[in-house]
Amino acid sequence: MPLRLEIKRKFAQRSERVKSVDLHPTEPWILASLYSGTLCIWDYQTQTMVKSFEVSELPVRSAKFVSRKQWVVAGADDMFIRVYNYNTMDKIKVFEAHTDYIRCVAVHPTLPYMLSSSDDMLIKLWDWDKGWMCTQIFEGHSHYVMQVTFNPKDTNTFASASLDRTTKIWSLGSPDPNFTLDGHQKGVNCVDYFTGGDRPYLITGSDDSTAKVWDYQTKSCVQTLEGHTHNISAVCFHPELPIIITGSEDGTVRIWHSTTYRLENTLNYGLERVWAVGYMKGSRRMVIGYDEGTIMIKMGREVPVASMDASGKIIWAKHNEIQTVNIKTVGANFEATDGERLPLAVKELGSCDLYPQNLKHNPNGRFVVVCGDGEYIIYTALAWRNRSFGSALEFAWSSEGEYAIRESTSRIKIFNKSFQEKKTIRPTFSAERIFGGVLLAMCSSDFICFYDWADCRLIRRIDVTVKNVYWADSGDLVAIASDTSFYILKYNRDVVAAYLEGGKPADEEGAEDAFELLHEVNERVRTGIWVGDCFIYNNSSWRLNYCVGGEVTTMYHLDRPMYLMGYLANQSRVYLIDKEFNVIGYTLLLSLIEYKTLVMRGDLESANEILPSIPKTQYNSVAHFLESRGMLEEALEIATDADYKFDLAVQLGKLEIAKAIAVEAQSESKWKQLGELAMSTGKVGS
Repeated sequence: MPLRLEIKRKFAQRSERVKSVDLHPTEPWILASLYSGTLCIWDYQTQTMVKSFEVSELPVRSAKFVSRKQWVVAGADDMFIRVYNYNTMDKIKVFEAHTDYIRCVAVHPTLPYMLSSSDDMLIKLWDWDKGWMCTQIFEGHSHYVMQVTFNPKDTNTFASASLDRTTKIWSLGSPDPNFTLDGHQKGVNCVDYFTGGDRPYLITGSDDSTAKVWDYQTKSCVQTLEGHTHNISAVCFHPELPIIITGSEDGTVRIWHSTTYRLENTLNYGLERVWAVGYMKGSRRMVIGYDEGTIMIKMGREVPVASMDASGKIIWAKHNEIQTVNIKTVGANFEATDGERLPLAVKELGSCDLYPQNLKHNPNGRFVVVCGDGEYIIYTALAWRNRSFGSALEFAWSSEGEYAIRESTSRIKIFNKSFQEKKTIRPTFSAERIFGGVLLAMCSSDFICFYDWADCRLIRRIDVTVKNVYWADSGDLVAIASDTSFYILKYNRDVVAAYLEGGKPADEEGAEDAFELLHEVNERVRTGIWVGDCFIYNNSSWRLNYCVGGEVTTMYHLDRPMYLMGYLANQSRVYLIDKEFNVIGYTLLLSLIEYKTLVMRGDLESANEILPSIPKTQYNSVAHFLESRGMLEEALEIATDADYKFDLAVQLGKLEIAKAIAVEAQSESKWKQLGELAMSTGKVGS
């Protein structure tokens, strides 16, 4: 099954021919070096050029950011290397480096070193801490050296690609190559190392229109990628996704699966020949340089593949590696403040045979399912042992621990808790998504159908475009999120039980009163969880909100994208994760939610019983909530802030209380307000 990779074009800019591209690690910048001799820095957020350098009359074939020095280094056909400070635009250094065109510059990840390779068949090592002295020359190629790149797993070694049809591996400090990889029929233009797991691989692209994946330990070719119809000019292993990217003079960029080597996608943006591909560790962005300009794409989702069980154990996937943390292991002496990253000890749990695109605990937390590559595997959560597997586009747990898989748009299978297949369903519509919970939901592009798990009878069809479905633990409430809003529905179990027992053949709509719409909120839900009758979610502008009885309260403004994991009631904290796998907690008092829930239901007696368990620091927030419900008397009783109490007393015309506050505060403006109020109510003498 193919990888379901979303690919979105984020930036497009026409220009002269682009010979190299690079991404800045912290600024939203693309560096493009042009055949015309210019360097451009584009801001991909504002889609504007922020800086440009007139480097040479001749082509600049390679340029890189050195962010730790705030530099750009560039090598050109005039044989000179130039170094600029990209903040001040000053020229830091210019020196003649080679006796022929400079094809490539590569910056060492940590040391003050740079490699350059040239048509003079040499590779040179430069040390900028020694005044850009050439500290070593590497000889051995018998034709132009097109590209050099450091090995990220062993930065003492590097690879070079040459038109002499070979790729050579070198060590710093050693004059001769360690070994040579020989297998292409024509010149080799480009080379890149695999950065992901533990495979000792590199990839080369050649004028023979193929790319080859090599194992540099056994020095053998593992795979040849065929399909381009012209010279391959750029190759890379994506640092975050299980894909290989190849760019060619045939005008296309091809995306291959890095373990199966199957062609996943071909991109053609119509900008003529591809010359360069740029990427960066930790980012899903890729930049492509063409004859006619630059394109930046974003691939895959940035939502971390992670799941939390009810006890606070989180399991996540980093590539194929599975890791776990336990929130409860944070020591009692650690004072957690809201929004602070938790110092959690990460444990390796195991690895996964497929590339995880999502991962989810079953309701009791004993099992975890991993989905991706059109397959699923169910593991035991503690020992990470494979218990069951199969092919599926999607997987959904029931609230009781059964599960359903979607094999295709026309076939869904249900399994019992012992992983035995129970039923196959062929829906009468195209099932694009499935969701689990109390009922099994299947969605087309414009409606959702709920079925009971036991017999798969239609309970209700609702006409809405669904992005996600969130069931409350009680099973009585469900939130259905669409693109622009969400709906909170009450699930009427008794109505449904009577409907199922009635044994009437189901019509196309199901039981009419199965659900009752309680609230509609015009906000887009990114991720959501239920705590009792309270729905917590973050919206499109990354606010962390909760909704009780249709009333939305903003808890926090998140400073970056975060995704809800779960709630631990004994800590009164809700937990989120960011894309770097940092876990962050925020306080949300259960007592406060219960109080608000009871007020919304009109049960003031029970609400007042809970009030003493709410910390006094929260009383003003409770008072504001009561005021928004029109309950001013009750708000006045529990408000603690003097100014707020005064305003409430004035609104209610309670002069005695307002006067007492004014006396205590010795506030002239309050006295004035009181005077006006007394005049208007005729109680001047009081």
